[in-house]
Amino acid sequence: MADSYYSHPTACIDLPSSIGEGTKIWHFSHISAGSSIGRNCVFGQNTFVADGVRVGDNVKVQNNVSLYTGVELEDNVFCGPSSVFTNVVNPRSEISRRGEYRRTLVREGATIGANATIVCGITIGRYAFVGAGAVVREDVPDYALVVGVPAGFKGWMGRHGHRLQIVSEGRFVCPQSGWHYSEVEQGVLVCMDAEEANRSVKL
Repeated sequence: MADSYYSHPTACIDLPSSIGEGTKIWHFSHISAGSSIGRNCVFGQNTFVADGVRVGDNVKVQNNVSLYTGVELEDNVFCGPSSVFTNVVNPRSEISRRGEYRRTLVREGATIGANATIVCGITIGRYAFVGAGAVVREDVPDYALVVGVPAGFKGWMGRHGHRLQIVSEGRFVCPQSGWHYSEVEQGVLVCMDAEEANRSVKL
């Protein structure tokens, strides 16, 4: 129902599409038919959501971000300004690849920094943090901080958005919240103070 969400008069909302209660869609944005957007999301100026895209609840998509077919954002994802998603690995203008779109999954709570590029066909783990300007070509584990071109692992980030401090081998703490994290095996971090800590899986 159109009265359950807000769209700026310049935004284009194609039907049928699903947009959750409390979501806000700002200037010159385009939501395609066949897309699904959850509750309490914010889509900044000049954003685009293609057919088949799925967006969870409380997602923030900043200005100039396009979500192409094959992209899925789980709850509480943040996409920084001008971050880039792709859906074809070998595009050619003269060759149609519409049947070759690759799925890109950004899992719950992850952050994509401004101007980062996410190459299609990968998964960004829960509460992972992709630094500004990074080019991500491979899966990113839960809570991992990745930066650079190509993006490389630089440490762990907690749910509160701070780099975790080492307490002892395989044990970390968030400097803001005091929450504790444990590396249960190489490359697999879990939060010991969150209700759903045991949901973390190796990608």
